[in-house]
Amino acid sequence: MTKEEVFNKISDIIVDHFDVDKSKITNDLNFKTDLNADSIDIVEFVLELEDAFGAEISDEDAEKLSTVGQAVDFITANQKK
Repeated sequence: MTKEEVFNKISDIIVDHFDVDKSKITNDLNFKTDLNADSIDIVEFVLELEDAFGAEISDEDAEKLSTVGQAVDFITANQKK
């Protein structure tokens, strides 16, 4: 998948999970500060990413994902070929 395809898929997950308007989602969107996500929201979101992309995201890696752009970069770099 291209970065754009990954971004669009992550955006769809964010719309469903956080009930936010898709037009407001950018690479700079921060899960905690912009979406008021707590640790449980983040864990659920990471699980949805794992399901959607067939990726393994360790707890250590998940803690580093604070923006949409970081999530897109991680998934793009770690997607199964």
